[in-house]
Amino acid sequence: MGLMVEPARRAAAGAAVRVGTERRALRFCTAGSVDDGKSTLIGRLLYDSRAIAEDALQALAGASQRRGEALNLALLTDGLRAEREQNITIDVAYRYFATPRRRFVIADTPGHTQYTRNLVTGASQAELALILLDARKGVLPQSRRHAAIAAWLGIRHFVIAVNKLDLMGWSREAFERAAGEMRAYLGRLGAHDVAVIPVSALLGDNVVNRSANMPWYDGPALLEHLETVAVAPRGGACGFRLPVQCVLRPNLDYRGFAGTVAAGRVRAGEEVLLLPSRRRTRVRSVAQAGEAVAEARAGEAAVVTLEEECDLSRGEMIVSAAAPPVAASRLRAALCWMAEAALERERAYILMHTTRATRAYVERVEHRLEIETLAETPAEKLEGNEIGRVTITTAQPVFCDRFADNPETGSFILVDPHTNATVAAGMIEAAEGEGGRAGVPGERAARAGANIGRARREARQGHRAGVVWFTGLSGSGKSTLARGLERRLFALGCRTVLLDGDALRRGLSNDLGFSPADRMENIRRASEVARLFYENGCLVLCAFVSPFRRDRAFARQGIGRGRFFEIHVDCPIEECRRRDTKGLYAAARAGALGDLTGVGQAYEPPQAPEWVARTAERTPEAVVEELVALLRARGLLPDARTPRAR
Repeated sequence: MGLMVEPARRAAAGAAVRVGTERRALRFCTAGSVDDGKSTLIGRLLYDSRAIAEDALQALAGASQRRGEALNLALLTDGLRAEREQNITIDVAYRYFATPRRRFVIADTPGHTQYTRNLVTGASQAELALILLDARKGVLPQSRRHAAIAAWLGIRHFVIAVNKLDLMGWSREAFERAAGEMRAYLGRLGAHDVAVIPVSALLGDNVVNRSANMPWYDGPALLEHLETVAVAPRGGACGFRLPVQCVLRPNLDYRGFAGTVAAGRVRAGEEVLLLPSRRRTRVRSVAQAGEAVAEARAGEAAVVTLEEECDLSRGEMIVSAAAPPVAASRLRAALCWMAEAALERERAYILMHTTRATRAYVERVEHRLEIETLAETPAEKLEGNEIGRVTITTAQPVFCDRFADNPETGSFILVDPHTNATVAAGMIEAAEGEGGRAGVPGERAARAGANIGRARREARQGHRAGVVWFTGLSGSGKSTLARGLERRLFALGCRTVLLDGDALRRGLSNDLGFSPADRMENIRRASEVARLFYENGCLVLCAFVSPFRRDRAFARQGIGRGRFFEIHVDCPIEECRRRDTKGLYAAARAGALGDLTGVGQAYEPPQAPEWVARTAERTPEAVVEELVALLRARGLLPDARTPRAR
């Protein structure tokens, strides 16, 4: 499609690009069906923000002229010859640009069904998904497929851009119809941050500059929203991880372990754990590009030397001793099958995870996701471009985290050993190994399957199982909300269990103190109890201060997607002190309690909770009703109008 560009519009665009190293880049991907205008929109975004170099602009003008068109901005991302001949996107095209307010990395992905695997590639590292809809066609099956994959990949922030409104006479009704349908679909996927923007990628309306053609829309233009949207960086829920890529041995006095930091950061003097040997040692030095540095962070290449002489090789890992990953030989994962030939259970594949490769088998296909309805249907195999959940057994353990905690150590690919072709991409949801978490003593026993499966229990009781985890400062109202919600759910006929921090401290955890290590162990025990009740079909309500993000991430681990609800009970500490229902703050002021969270110990608030309950502004009864509505909207409770089966 040709694209006429008004010189005045380009001249009126924003200021020149200034790339500041202190501004963290926003990584986002485009998604949607074929011909919805993704490449044209990205081209317009780059052009109107003056992010195209002059030589690239001249090359673009020449390519457009040879096609007999005016300036075609879609060609900026359609770089392959086949793409330009067919006016489609086949490969993933990455573009980088910046404004004075933010830096951006864009992954423009193809819309055709046969290239769905490329959407997985583009979205795997994205923090936001930009879903385009053609206002004339509305939400198409591929639009839903892309949205579902993005949600499965852990993306929590979405923008719905309803395009081609110039062809619909700038109709507000057409915009609201398409946007409403996609917003409802994303809601069923569990997306909580969704923005909707009407645009014309062809003419540039509401892309960089606000449009005068749609006076009924008073929100920001697309670029303005992308510059200001608050997105928490992914991968912050686990400690240091360095998969060893190679060993540097220039002389007998030096042994350095090189790789890219997959999570966290590392400094000289820190205690680390070596996997799979589980040996503990300390870091002697950290270097980058041949120079010693104070620290290396996630995403950076580094060379680490250790205090002791240690033997490590490619595929092994150096990790935080305090927060190691799971050493797992059995993985439960979401899998996007990419090959034309169907998945074959019990066939040997090569699982590639960070720098480690090992033989693996798909032990079981739990279910397949139906894109249209989001129903999870039983399946024996997965066909091309289908998504499902599987259980995989590996010949050697892999050192992994949940994908939601860290995409680098939570993802893998499956390779056909005969053709060397990538056949699937997987996102780890839960993992089991010989010794629990790596470096932490655990029972050498496999988890037995449930005597009566959770699905059968849910079918009989008329509601789904889930875990509602209340976290917040002492006095914020966690227990009040949990108790109120339990009474409300009990009245609805639900099977509930209430796990309260004080009750566990008096019993199961009465041997623990309040050091960071003891707090971690307390939440580990509570998490396992919650998981057991969840697997038995209960709605489990947990009320714990749980001050550390990594511990709450561990609690989420092993619970099904869309079944764990982190509720941040947000109350100003001044109000908590005023309430002081247990006298803890008074004891802290008197010096008798130096480890009280919020006073003597830090509290790490959730970065992306499922719900925020502001108890200084809302009554407990009002919050409880909002939580009931949330559970109903997420499909755990039946619709109020639907009679329960007895």
